[in-house]
Amino acid sequence: MNNTVTYLELLAPARDAHHGIAAINHGADAVYIGAPKFGARVAVSNTLADIQSLINYGHLYKAKVYATLNTILYENEVDEAVKIIEELYNSGIDGIIIQDMAMLQLDLPPVPIIASTQTHNADVEKLKFFESLGFKRVILARELSLQQIQEIRSKTSIELEFFVHGALCVSYSGQCYLSEAICGRSGNRGVCAQPCRSGYDLIDKNGDTLIRNKHLLSLKDLNLSAYLKDLINAGISSFKIEGRLKDISYVKNITSFYRQKIDDIMNGNSDYRKTSSGKTYHLFSPDPDKSFNRGFTNFFINGRKEKTGSPFTQKSLGKKVGTVTSIGKGWITTDFEAFSNNDGICYFDSKNELHGTSVQQADGEKIYLKEIGELSVGTEIYRNHDQKFEKLLAGNTASRKIGVTLTLTDTHDGFHLEITDEDGYQSGIEITTKKEIAQNTENAKKSLVTQLSKLGDTIFEAREVVVSTEEMYFLPMGVINEMRRNVTELLVKMRAQSYTPEQIIRPKDVKYAVPANLSYLYNVSNRHARDFYTRLGAENIEPAFELQKNSDNKLVMTTKHCIKYQFDACPRYQKNKNPWIEPLYLKDNQHTYKLEFACKECVMKAYFEKQT
Repeated sequence: MNNTVTYLELLAPARDAHHGIAAINHGADAVYIGAPKFGARVAVSNTLADIQSLINYGHLYKAKVYATLNTILYENEVDEAVKIIEELYNSGIDGIIIQDMAMLQLDLPPVPIIASTQTHNADVEKLKFFESLGFKRVILARELSLQQIQEIRSKTSIELEFFVHGALCVSYSGQCYLSEAICGRSGNRGVCAQPCRSGYDLIDKNGDTLIRNKHLLSLKDLNLSAYLKDLINAGISSFKIEGRLKDISYVKNITSFYRQKIDDIMNGNSDYRKTSSGKTYHLFSPDPDKSFNRGFTNFFINGRKEKTGSPFTQKSLGKKVGTVTSIGKGWITTDFEAFSNNDGICYFDSKNELHGTSVQQADGEKIYLKEIGELSVGTEIYRNHDQKFEKLLAGNTASRKIGVTLTLTDTHDGFHLEITDEDGYQSGIEITTKKEIAQNTENAKKSLVTQLSKLGDTIFEAREVVVSTEEMYFLPMGVINEMRRNVTELLVKMRAQSYTPEQIIRPKDVKYAVPANLSYLYNVSNRHARDFYTRLGAENIEPAFELQKNSDNKLVMTTKHCIKYQFDACPRYQKNKNPWIEPLYLKDNQHTYKLEFACKECVMKAYFEKQT
């Protein structure tokens, strides 16, 4: 009989403290938030005071807060980064997500460290490397399949975190230099310009244009909600939602959706428990199709089975809601009737170009649009802005309550009220008051239970009230309310004071060997990182791409997304004859990128061509 309990963590994004608190209220077991500096999303950095407020709130529910400090660091930034980590540690942070190995050379506090997905964690050896260094957790590469995750889990014991929802980087994380090469905005420095979402021409060896101005590197969004149980069985314990740049309605909707999915798996199964406390009550029905998405993909969870790209648009499609059935002057009818004024809709025309408009008036069967455009009967309609849903999400959409038992007993000259929560925390108060025996014992007990249960806006809910007095007494409502208020305040303070973040002592003598020659793909951007790799056996260390003066002919992207497969020209999986004359090139308005198809590895590589 297996008595091992598996703890599952739903990890949600926090643009700021406000978003993070919303994520926790809607069911997140943990949130990740940008540090004051050096996070991989510079636009969503946060002050220490704001992070502290999120920590204080989250820890009441035993919800963890992780800070992202996962850019590579320049020489003059290392000391400041260490200072920030020390301040976050003193604030009670539960973990620091890092990319730069300089941190392993420095005297950090014993805060758990997490290997960012920016370190491209895709194989057993990389995981063993981080395990030997004392990392608490590794955020796995998004490209992994279930089989690969299972292999990693079978040969390591480090915690495994995996993205299950949200936008996808087309390149291996931490291995994309496209933005830096084009405009000096490095993804490894948190300022990616997202050129992968731009339009490109595909050019063959002879200079002929095969595909013109399509989003050839833009991917659909990830949705692995159907694979949560498979991921648990494969060894994932933390399920991560992407989206620190997304709005609060996205955070509420997607967090609620995955909370319900994971709860469905845990219900009735004592082998699983969540890592935080409390029960979440959702006041709406979550639907991921109604939040920002470019269409969904399972990516490579089952290997190469589907087309991952979104070549015809990089914009949100929303939810497919029906087709056009008739068209009139300024209006259409569809086989979907539930439209509202100010809904946003979009559709593809006959050339697969995306168009968008809005509902001016929903009048019975007729839907009056701002623009009819190229709509025709039979056109599929997507709703990318659901006015009613967004209005609903703008209000109060969830509450989270920690279950408690309240027990009222006698004292010599009054009463004792004790409160015990679901985690075993307990507090109690005594009150001296006149003891008046009730005339109607049944009504008196019912009133006591009702009043003691009214925990209102506190973080608690009464799951049981026990009245265990020698006689049934009448207590004035003011006395009951005061006792209830004081005992819950004491319990809140106890929960806040009792939470202790985990501390990790990292090994000082690491004997793991690294290759003698390290290319710029190791992202070494300061002397501390160089010293770290030298200590582990490296002899020749190339500076990070961001420190090099010339990008010509350098590899700027490695991706499992394959243009050949996307357009049915893959000789390996589709068994189709390649109609294109190679080598192939991507071309934007100013730059050209040579493509290399490493079919044995099943990856596509892009090289920045020397510009003439």
